Amino acid sequence: MGKYIDSNPGAGKRFYQNFHDKGKVVMLNLLKFRKMADYTHLKSIQPDNEMTGEEAYQFYLESNLPELEKAGSRIIYFGKCKDFLIGPEAEKWDAILLVEHASASKFIEFSQSDEYQKNAGHRTAALEDSRLLPSAPWSMSQVQI
Repeated sequence: MGKYIDSNPGAGKRFYQNFHDKGKVVMLNLLKFRKMADYTHLKSIQPDNEMTGEEAYQFYLESNLPELEKAGSRIIYFGKCKDFLIGPEAEKWDAILLVEHASASKFIEFSQSDEYQKNAGHRTAALEDSRLLPSAPWSMSQVQI
């Protein structure tokens, strides 16, 4: 199974096509942290002291919170996890993060901003693997029983 840290252009295009007119978008992040953050290719942002992957991710979140809020987004939930109740036993994640964005356009604007890009490397250094799953709310009138 491959490791996934960053999206690719095709995934970004499909995200915009599928969500650009859906209103709010909630992003489910599944996160697996490195034992120690890896700044090998990120020397320009490497902190003076070594950090765990979890610490580097916390730093990434804290650094981007003002930019996130400026974009009209908010963290709904951030918590630790481990084993699935329903799912593959071999698949383990350290944390989940739910972030609500006002729209797909606002998410893209946020993720391409200079301020976000300045700190995005801390996410890369922190993570061993990740998943990012966008979701748009269903209205109850769309639910068929």
